[in-house]
Amino acid sequence: MTKQTTGIHHITAIVGHPQENMDFYAGVLGLRLVKQTVNFDDPGTYHFYFGNDGGKPGTIITFFPWPNAYPGKLGGGQVGVTTYLIPVGAMGFWKERLTKFKVEFTEMERFGEQVLEFDDPHGLHLELVEREEGGLNSWNFGGVTPEVAIKGFGGATLLSTQPEATAELLEKVMGLTYTGRENDIARYRSAGELGNVVDLKMTALPRGEMGVGTVHHIAWRAKDDQDQLEWQDYVHDHGYGVTAVQDRNYFNAVYFREHGEILFEIATDPPGFAHDETPETMGSELKLPAQYEPHRAQIEKVLLPFVVRELD
Repeated sequence: MTKQTTGIHHITAIVGHPQENMDFYAGVLGLRLVKQTVNFDDPGTYHFYFGNDGGKPGTIITFFPWPNAYPGKLGGGQVGVTTYLIPVGAMGFWKERLTKFKVEFTEMERFGEQVLEFDDPHGLHLELVEREEGGLNSWNFGGVTPEVAIKGFGGATLLSTQPEATAELLEKVMGLTYTGRENDIARYRSAGELGNVVDLKMTALPRGEMGVGTVHHIAWRAKDDQDQLEWQDYVHDHGYGVTAVQDRNYFNAVYFREHGEILFEIATDPPGFAHDETPETMGSELKLPAQYEPHRAQIEKVLLPFVVRELD
């Protein structure tokens, strides 16, 4: 048996103050807050999910806001850059928008594509790239219309302590296809339309340190529970220690750390983010897993207030 993931399901990062996080990803980037909940392992911390209008896998970036926490250190065992996909012809709009909100950016070319690089307020490295693939995002917020809105993930750049081992995993376990190399960056592609281009830095790096401004883990797509169980066995049979299935309410998850020390997750596409809210109201209320609902009043006292707002 061989397996092939269709691409990235979500990426989860550590950031600082929740209002700053909200203002940047909703206010500046125009993404939809599709879910506000808590870290299931630390209910005193928010867990925010931002994505496209429907919260589709391949569009979701999630955050644990840790106000006043120490900054992380970028290095091996991490996602170095999260790439967002925008419609062809939208780059000029995004240059103007980032300039308007005083977000410094750098323009570069990689694998024949024009790339716009910048950081979020907490130091997370992001970039925008134009591609035809991927449907338009119908979410319209704060002056970001569907014609220019972020579609979802273009992919990510992985930093590894053992890049040759990570490369072997991407091809032989995750089922991605090697498409070429430019300088010390190897490129891999999956079959999906979103989150399907993964770059791997082939220079080994010392291990980074988790903290504000770093990615906690990258999650890959499984089409359903049965597919995930097959992945669980498949990963185990290839010599990786994989966890039991974890119920994350909006998907089920298994985790393993690959040999280059990057934490990988395999997450199911269903049930999605509308099963405890309607598609129209997703993200409008704090949703708690059943085990924490009896403690809602106490949890809400600890969590810092925030608002989703359009920025001038």
